Amino acid sequence: MKKNLLFALVAVFAVIGSATAQQRTTLSAQVYGYQKDMVYFDCVQTPLIASEFHTNPGEEHLYSFECDGLVCITINGRVNVYLQPGDSLHVDVNYDGKNAKVEYSGSERAVKNNRLMRSIENVKRTMRYKSQLLGCIALDVKPKKRIDDSRALLEKVTALIEKSAASPEMKNYATALVDFDVYMSFMEYPVMYASTRGLAVAEQEIGDYWNIMDGYVTRTDAESMNCPEYASLLMRYSFFMNEKAAKESGKEYEMPKVMEDMYKEFAAFYTGEQRDFVLYTLLRNFIMNGQEIERADVLYKDYIEKYNSNTFYKGILEMLLQ
Repeated sequence: MKKNLLFALVAVFAVIGSATAQQRTTLSAQVYGYQKDMVYFDCVQTPLIASEFHTNPGEEHLYSFECDGLVCITINGRVNVYLQPGDSLHVDVNYDGKNAKVEYSGSERAVKNNRLMRSIENVKRTMRYKSQLLGCIALDVKPKKRIDDSRALLEKVTALIEKSAASPEMKNYATALVDFDVYMSFMEYPVMYASTRGLAVAEQEIGDYWNIMDGYVTRTDAESMNCPEYASLLMRYSFFMNEKAAKESGKEYEMPKVMEDMYKEFAAFYTGEQRDFVLYTLLRNFIMNGQEIERADVLYKDYIEKYNSNTFYKGILEMLLQ
C-alpha cells in the first residue's frame, strides 16, 4: 500500500513538474492575531500543494513549490491568495475577530493579481453580497433582490477586471468565480427560496425562470477549467438546461441524486475539456468524502478510457484512489 502510494505521488509530481523547465513558486506569510495553534496553507486545486506551521506571531512562514498554472491557496481556510508559476508573494495577515486585513508584497504580477481579487471581495463586502445562498435564505432575501444584486455585482466586477493590470490568467479565473456567484444565484436561488419559504417561482417577480440563463456562454479556458467553483456551476447548468428541455417537450425531469446518475448526465451533456473537468471534479469530490470508494473506482476506469485528456486530473485521481 505504501509502495503504491509512493509511486502515485511520484507520478503526480511528474505531472505537476513537467518537462517545461518550471520555476519554483514561493508563498510567505506573517500572521498576527490568530488564536489557533497551527497556520495552514492549502491549495484548492491539489492536495499535494500544502504546508503547515506552528503559530508564532510575526514569524515568516515560507513555502516553495512547483505548479503548472494559476493556483489558489487558502491561509487558515479564510484568506485566499493566488499564484502563478515563478511568482513570489509575501502576505501580512492581521486578524481582528472574524475580519482579516491583508497586505501584499513581492513580484509585480503576483501583487497585481491579488489586489484585483481583494478589490472584488471589497465590492462584495460593500454591497453586502453574501456568497452563501443559505445565508440569503436565513435573512429572507427575496429572489428578485438577489438576482438584481447579482446583475449589479457582475457589472461592477466585469468593469474591475477590464481595468485591472492583472494577468490574463488571473482575469479568466476571476471571471469564472463571479460567474459562479451570479449564475448559480440565477438558477438555484429561486428554487431554493420556493422550497424553504413556500413562494412559488412563478410568483417571485423574476420573470420567466426558464429564460434566466439565455445568452450565457459557458467557459472553456484553462483557468476556468481549474476553478472548483466553476465546476459546480457547470454541474448545475446541465441540470437546469436538461430540465428546461424536458419541460419544453412536455416530459418530466428528475435531477440525479446519486453519483452514477450524475456521471451519466454530465457525460452526455458536455464535450471536450468541459466534460473532462466536470467528471474529474465529480469523482474527486466523491473520493475525498471517503465513502464507498469502490463505486468511484468503476467510474474512474470508464472516465480514463473514454473522456480523460488532462494528465493532471488523472494523476490526482490515481493518487486519491491508492
